[in-house]
Amino acid sequence: MEQLINFDKHLFRIINNQWSNSFFDWLMPWLRNSNLWIPFYLFMILLITINFKKTGWWWVLFAAGTVILSDFVSSKIIKENIIRLRPCNDASIANWVHVLVGYRPQSSSFTSSHAANHFSIATFLYISLSKQFKKWPAIFFFWAFSISYAQMYVGVHYPIDIFCGGIIGILIGYLSGKSFNKNYGLA
Repeated sequence: MEQLINFDKHLFRIINNQWSNSFFDWLMPWLRNSNLWIPFYLFMILLITINFKKTGWWWVLFAAGTVILSDFVSSKIIKENIIRLRPCNDASIANWVHVLVGYRPQSSSFTSSHAANHFSIATFLYISLSKQFKKWPAIFFFWAFSISYAQMYVGVHYPIDIFCGGIIGILIGYLSGKSFNKNYGLA
């Protein structure tokens, strides 16, 4: 386990410290900000409800439930039972960690709720929208990855936090998307 933690810290150092540059220092804090995501998600809600009427509202409920469930699993079940200090609060790496947020979250670092939530909705969107939009929904995984990468870049999560949060999100999004398609599906 110690080797895994050391590898995780090493990979975090590469992402957070060695790969830093002025453009990413500007972009990454902005990318992880919810003010950027909200218009996109509102657009998706309007797009689906206008085009798919009643079934579109079921889609909205499933999408919201997907995020609520992934957040609950990550934030309430895992984070409250597996305590891991966030890199921005870790005194052992304070001399080199590159912190780009104006606050230092005090909750456990494991797992990343940002990763869980965004990968759950990306997976749900991919599964529920692929028939209508072909391969375009795959771009949602790039969106989720970008936001998750930003969490490491700004200094609030280690790579394993992101990876495990992403896996949880993908599993929940997959189950939710398959359930939606089986019971409703967009026609």
